[in-house]
Amino acid sequence: MKNPLSFLVAFALCFVLIKLLLPLLKRAKAGQEILQYVQEHKQKSGTPTMGGIAFIVAIVVCGCIFCDLSQRPVAVALAVFVAYGIVGFLDDFIKVHLRRNQGLHAYQKILFQLAIAFTVALFVYKQIGIGGLINIPFVQFQVDIGFWIVPLVMFIYLACTNGVNLTDGIDGLATSTTICFLFGMILLLKNELVAADSVGDIYAYKQIQQIITLCYLSCGALLAFLLFNSYNAKVFMGDTGSLALGALVACVAIFTRMSLFIPIVGVMFVVSCLSVIIQVAYFKITKGKRVFLMAPFHHHLQKKGWSETRICVLYCTITVICIFVLACFGE
Repeated sequence: MKNPLSFLVAFALCFVLIKLLLPLLKRAKAGQEILQYVQEHKQKSGTPTMGGIAFIVAIVVCGCIFCDLSQRPVAVALAVFVAYGIVGFLDDFIKVHLRRNQGLHAYQKILFQLAIAFTVALFVYKQIGIGGLINIPFVQFQVDIGFWIVPLVMFIYLACTNGVNLTDGIDGLATSTTICFLFGMILLLKNELVAADSVGDIYAYKQIQQIITLCYLSCGALLAFLLFNSYNAKVFMGDTGSLALGALVACVAIFTRMSLFIPIVGVMFVVSCLSVIIQVAYFKITKGKRVFLMAPFHHHLQKKGWSETRICVLYCTITVICIFVLACFGE
């Protein structure tokens, strides 16, 4: 009963917090500045941003209530979630205060992200029940990569935070895709829970159990936020929310030895990153030619005439299919 209850409480708390936060954001004129070349989003200029504060607070409060914080991985996951949220908040605050689309400089964001990621990577390496162990998708097999887990974890945090951040380009896309990712991880982690119990791995069992609870309550909070963030959005999560969600995605996988499952369950975050990398590289190599009409990929679909709702459905559908494939053949 604890997990369904945590879902409902997080949903209710986030719903109330958004209702309270929206008037404050409007009063503070914390509106999103829209990039000039995103013509389809002109009418969204001035929509309140930094709405991610609502689900960050809801997840942290409910995490403290429903999760056993004596289990260090879940406590660290909440701390990392907040830390990346603070980096995003600084970025959003500068944008709002200076009335521009760019907040922190790219190198500043990367330095903050690397500092947090390095700290967490050392924790993972030294943590009983995690260490250098990672599960291999589609085979019931683990490998111990030892200290190499440190650079891998750092890369995963950078990839996930920027992947979710890039996916947060149209109404409800990052929110709905992350909800699907977390529900998928719940299904996969329940199998891991059984496996850990069968071999008597008490450390992994307790850690996975708490991460599952964190996934449940996070889904509840995000579902409430989606009511206000789906098309036509009344509030944006901002970098405050997207960087925090990227960190959450990374934590859920890394702290349960499921790091290599991220490119499959989080395939649409990968698509966002790769489409930008391909676009930039091809543009420089060919001196001005493009692969996509616009990157990330969801903007390409938008230029093709796809509605924002249709794009969200596509991203969620592909995520669910990948989860189904893993659940049937990967465990």
